[in-house]
Amino acid sequence: MSDSSPLPPVRLHSEAELARDALSTPLLSRAAQLARWAGPETRIDAGGSLVDEQLPAAAEHLGLTGDDAAADASEAWRVAVDTGLVEVVDEEEGTVTAGEELAHLTSGSPHDVLTVWLGALDTLLADASVPDLDGLVDAMDESGEVDFSSLDWDPEAEAEFLDGVLGNLYLLTVNEDGPGDGPVPLPALAASMIVPSDMGEPTNDVLEQVSDAMMRLDDQFRLLAPVGLVDYQPVDEALMADIDEPVESPAAVDETDVTRYGMVRLTPLGLYGLRARLLEAGFAAPAVGDLADKGADALLDGTSQFPQRAAQAELEQWLAGREPLAAAEELLAAARGADPGAPLRRLLCQQALSLVGAEAEPALRAVLDDPELGGLARVWLSEHGANDVPAPSEDLVFWLTVDTVAAQLAAEGNSEELQALVEGLAQQHNGFFAAAWRVDHPATADVLEAMGRLHPDKRIAKEARKAAFKARSQQGS
Repeated sequence: MSDSSPLPPVRLHSEAELARDALSTPLLSRAAQLARWAGPETRIDAGGSLVDEQLPAAAEHLGLTGDDAAADASEAWRVAVDTGLVEVVDEEEGTVTAGEELAHLTSGSPHDVLTVWLGALDTLLADASVPDLDGLVDAMDESGEVDFSSLDWDPEAEAEFLDGVLGNLYLLTVNEDGPGDGPVPLPALAASMIVPSDMGEPTNDVLEQVSDAMMRLDDQFRLLAPVGLVDYQPVDEALMADIDEPVESPAAVDETDVTRYGMVRLTPLGLYGLRARLLEAGFAAPAVGDLADKGADALLDGTSQFPQRAAQAELEQWLAGREPLAAAEELLAAARGADPGAPLRRLLCQQALSLVGAEAEPALRAVLDDPELGGLARVWLSEHGANDVPAPSEDLVFWLTVDTVAAQLAAEGNSEELQALVEGLAQQHNGFFAAAWRVDHPATADVLEAMGRLHPDKRIAKEARKAAFKARSQQGS
């Protein structure tokens, strides 16, 4: 995942909702309970963990039972220490007290709560990249140092693998063509990290690597679920007996059986957490609503890189905080320009103005004579049933056509929708290319070249290319 190009924008819940979710996660809830439970008699070891003698009492306080009760209590205590819910008073004596961060969970702002939760997430992600404890003990030398080479384990590579998996899960969730907030099959997620994109049928060796990755991810997602990062349906225990057999090709797993191989989805809180980590790592990870307090120029430039539904949601939020007339005037001013991005800005301006009511009419009438905005103003006024809308000149019609195609090229590239638009233009306007090359628009030649590339009729495509050549010659002179 490149950190230079922006990721698709994510739609986040409000911080108040996310803070409530964070407080209700099993792990942070237990950590807070233990921070309040700790007292003068509580003792920790040199690493900050509760001494073994006090783990049963901690587990009982949390209402934990079963074989994992002590381990779960120890994990909650570790999170309490790492996030500042508990502070060490005397390292030699092993005494502790409630930390300053504990008050943030009860009387702090939603942002304060989420900051504590992000600290808990960091702790769990670090733990998820560590091999099992038995393996660490076996690899420890006489001095207490861990010989990582004997574990066949690279801490950095393991952390990078998990980060890559979570990055892919984030992309699948925020991408408008992905499953959205639906669950992702674990085999598909593992395969996204293992199987080369240009590989047809995976080899047995690759499938075995996918199986190994699935088992690692199964352990890791089980660990991450209590912090609220993911909702996870683990791999069916009955399948564990066949762990030595590689899974089927991820694309070939029967839909009725796929849930047995594990299903995972990011929670709304998980989306927030991963976005925060992506931003910290230097990725451009926008969220819908980021532009709500920015000017119209930032809005139109920013949403030019958004998918359609996200752009619509961003425009709606921006308009919600403004008076219609003032918003329309600001949008129209930002839509002007002869730079390569201007046609798409005007298209987005038109989309935004379609959401504004009749109060904006004076702003649209004021630009009827503007060579760049007069066309979209006439479209808006006609769609809103306004009276006395002057008919556009033929020059304006052709200019607006070129501007619209240029915007579609910038937004979608050579899409099927754009091809249909190109075919329709050539069919509806007899002699279109004879007039189009004369249009005084910076993108005229590029538009005509694209029409020649996209039109399926060879004769018409040739006409478009000839017109593009004339347009370039005219621009050059």
